[in-house]
Amino acid sequence: MSTIGAVDQADLRVLLADSAQGDRGAFARLYDLTSSRIYGLAFRIVRDRHYAEEVVQEAYLQYWQRAGEYHAARGSVLTWMMTIAHRRAVDRVRTEELQRRKVSEFGASNGSVPQPAALEIVVDREETEGLRDCLSRLTDLQRDSIELSYFGGMSYPEVAEHTSTPLPTIKSRIRDGLRRLRTCLRSQTDA
Repeated sequence: MSTIGAVDQADLRVLLADSAQGDRGAFARLYDLTSSRIYGLAFRIVRDRHYAEEVVQEAYLQYWQRAGEYHAARGSVLTWMMTIAHRRAVDRVRTEELQRRKVSEFGASNGSVPQPAALEIVVDREETEGLRDCLSRLTDLQRDSIELSYFGGMSYPEVAEHTSTPLPTIKSRIRDGLRRLRTCLRSQTDA
């Protein structure tokens, strides 16, 4: 009984009701039975694996927090879950589009983001090219967030406000981008 097709809607209602009472085991079982469908929906909308994973995580957090708000008269548990995930995914697409537009406007109004003078002094030409190459391998959103923060001098909250993106998303985006930069730069020095 590991797929949603083999599960009765009544079973999902029981698992959701138990989750509303704080039963983590029931919630884990609900996740196991529904996560592939929720992820599939999110991925079809956002068309990016990482963003789809974030949408799924946010949706399941909402399921956990709002499990007691589900009413069977309004539809099946799966329909309720898919509706929440769909809304989250659409919100993510809209947020990312708005952020791209704002970053583009920022770049257009401020010209290119200047490199700090200290970086040019410390790093020789070859390493600078390596850094630029590694920056080009990041996603646009990671690179833009890092550039606003490190080269544009904005704090994380300022980047979040400037791009109309939640602060935790900006923090994880910059953290993941910096990890990818570190890995890329290490691979260049090992080569």
